[in-house]
Amino acid sequence: MLSGRRLDLLDPTPVDIEIEDIAHGLAFVARWNGQTLGDFAYSVAEHSLLVETLFRRIAPSAPPRWQMAALLHDAPEYVIGDMISPVKHAVGPGYEELDQRLTAAIHIRFGLPAQIPASVKKQIKRADRISAWMEATQIAGFTTAEANKFFGRPRPELIEGLELHLRPPVAARQDYTSRFGELQRAMG
Repeated sequence: MLSGRRLDLLDPTPVDIEIEDIAHGLAFVARWNGQTLGDFAYSVAEHSLLVETLFRRIAPSAPPRWQMAALLHDAPEYVIGDMISPVKHAVGPGYEELDQRLTAAIHIRFGLPAQIPASVKKQIKRADRISAWMEATQIAGFTTAEANKFFGRPRPELIEGLELHLRPPVAARQDYTSRFGELQRAMG
């Protein structure tokens, strides 16, 4: 990693994980395999910031630690990349196991339980699907009807005033790191 840490993908440990590495990696990983409108790819860092915002709208009384879990929901992709669902399924259970090991190490590193409660995970997944709908309709060329079919139509109040930002990776990295710091301070 750029921090100098050596991360064993088969046996990741919390001590080898740094937020700067996560933020940097996610800022350079393109969602939709880069097949989006605009001069910059829509990064996983941008997506993660949006998911965390949507999660707060879905669960406004959620404590900062679950907001942190929402921000970190795709954190393993800083080293394994963002694969579209059909590819994940083709790779098989090995991908899922790797993702779970990395997620557990990341969560422990930043003061979260290795596995978050199912109810919180469900709310984060809902925010993730709403984000995918927004991405599909705003930058990936889907019609609203197509996005509704694949992701479900979000309630208008959940997406009101939210727009996608296609920015240079350095800006996404900075905002991701900044939001992480705010949540870390709020967690105490």
